[in-house]
Amino acid sequence: MQVRFAIPKGSLEEATFRLLERSWTRVTRKSRTYRVFLDDPSILVKMLRPQEIPTLVSEGLYDVGITGRDWVGETGADVEPLLDLEYGRISLVAAFPEKYRYRTLDSMVDDYAERGRTLRISSEYLTTASAFVKKLPSYVKRHGAKSPLIVTPWLRTGTNRAVQIHLSFGATEAKPPDDVDAIVDVTETGTTLRQNKLRIADRVMESTAHLIANPRSLRDTAKRGKIFDIVTLLRGAVRGQRYLHVYLNVEGRNLKRLLRDLPSLKRPTVSPLAGEGGGWYGVNTVILKSEYHKVIPRLRRTAQGLVVHEPRQILDLEEVKRDEEN
Repeated sequence: MQVRFAIPKGSLEEATFRLLERSWTRVTRKSRTYRVFLDDPSILVKMLRPQEIPTLVSEGLYDVGITGRDWVGETGADVEPLLDLEYGRISLVAAFPEKYRYRTLDSMVDDYAERGRTLRISSEYLTTASAFVKKLPSYVKRHGAKSPLIVTPWLRTGTNRAVQIHLSFGATEAKPPDDVDAIVDVTETGTTLRQNKLRIADRVMESTAHLIANPRSLRDTAKRGKIFDIVTLLRGAVRGQRYLHVYLNVEGRNLKRLLRDLPSLKRPTVSPLAGEGGGWYGVNTVILKSEYHKVIPRLRRTAQGLVVHEPRQILDLEEVKRDEEN
C-alpha cells in the first residue's frame, strides 16, 4: 500500500520543503524533475501547482496534498482539511486605483449601477470573487440573484453583463485602470499594490497552507493509518517551531523558586546532577518562544548553564490518535 502525496511548487515550495525536512529524516529531489523522495517508501511525493492540488486530491489521484486554503475554496473541491500548516499566510483582497473616490467595492458597485456603467474586475480567483461580489448589499439591491459574468478565453458563464469577473493570468495589479476597474488578488504586505497606486478596499479572506485529504482515502483502513502518520510528523514539526527546549542547572536551594516560575508543556523534568550529593539539579523543560523573554530575567538570577535550542518536532501522539479515531 502506498499513499500519494501532492506538494506545492511555486510560492509555497521553499517553506514546504523546510517543513518536510523537519518532519522526515531524509528528503531528496532530483533536479529538473517533480518527484520528491522521503525516507518512507510508502509515501509517493510529487510537486504540482497549488491551484491543481485540491481538485486532484478530490478526484482521488492523490490521497493527501498541501495547498493554500484559498485554492480549496476557489475550486470547491470535496476534500477533508486535516491540518493548518501555519505558513504561506496571505490575504485575498479587493483593490482599485487610489485616485478613485470609493471607499469599498460595495460603493463602487452601487455607483457603477447608478450610472449604467459596466464594472470589470480582474482576478485569478473567479469563483471566490464572484461569490464575494454577489453578497455585497449594493449588488443584491441593484442586480438581485443574477451571477456576475465570468469571462475567460474559453468560457463565459453568469448572466449579469453589468458586473464582470475577468480571468487574470498574473500581474493582476497592473491591469487597473486601463483594462479593468478593480481587482481581487492576493497580498502579503500590500507593498506591490501600493507601488501600483492601488488601495485595498475589502479583505475577502485569509489563507495559509493546509494539509488536505481525499475523503475516500480516509475511509480506507490501510491508507488512513499512513495518512495520520503524515499528520503526526507534520503537526509535530509545526508545533516544534513555536517552542524552545531549555536545559539548565540550578542549585538545590533555588529549585523550588525556579519551578514555581518556569513554564512547561506539562511539568519540567528534574534530575540530580551526578556527584553533586543533592546540591545541584538539572532541569529540562519546553516553553513557548513567546514566553522566553519573560523567563530570562528569572533564570539569570537562579540558574546556571543554560542551553536553548528549537526542537525539530513536538509530537502530541494522543491528540493525533483522537483525530484518527474520529
